[in-house]
Amino acid sequence: MNVWLQILDTAGSLLVLLGAAICLLGVIGMLRLPDVLSRSHAATKPQTLGILLVLAGVALRLRSGMDLATLSLIGFFQMLTGP
Repeated sequence: MNVWLQILDTAGSLLVLLGAAICLLGVIGMLRLPDVLSRSHAATKPQTLGILLVLAGVALRLRSGMDLATLSLIGFFQMLTGP
């Protein structure tokens, strides 16, 4: 059983790192793209995917019912408010 918890922790860490890298790419896109519409696209699309990956990674690490409910609400409102 301990091996499965280690695998879940490792997968959670990888998802957090991948989500942070995607968010970083969105920020770099915001700095490098020439016009407002391109910048707004770079500000929303990668950030939404990045935050969802970070939330999934944190959910794999925490594994508590109340924490999972809170993280799912955060993901729901992120999807609702992202253009």
